Amino acid sequence: MSSGLAQEVHLARRHREILSQRSELLQQMETYLGDKKTKKTWQTQAADAAHKRNAALLNDIEAAEKKLQERVYLLPDPDTLKLETLYWASIKESLPKWEQFLLGRAEVPIGFKKMKTTNQNISCPEEDLQK
Repeated sequence: MSSGLAQEVHLARRHREILSQRSELLQQMETYLGDKKTKKTWQTQAADAAHKRNAALLNDIEAAEKKLQERVYLLPDPDTLKLETLYWASIKESLPKWEQFLLGRAEVPIGFKKMKTTNQNISCPEEDLQK
């Protein structure tokens, strides 16, 4: 009988060890599954954020492309650009001659005639339309 009792005590102890290991494994599994859910949630949020960011970048690129296409149509003719460049070059060249006059410190530069403004020389666009 004592051997049966010893065997029962041994089995009860082994049962408690197995239950303890089972409890520990269940807790590890719950932690692992919780971490897995958290990671999946984080990945889903990161994917959504990346999708939104990519959509915004795509919209910005499309807007920039549209703006560039509109600018192509708005660019002036090369001859006009050449004339404009020559005009501003002549302005820069003659500016030192006119600077003192424009500041009110001197007369009209030599080589330029004073323009007389009279009522006969000045016409209004409204008068031209009525004629």
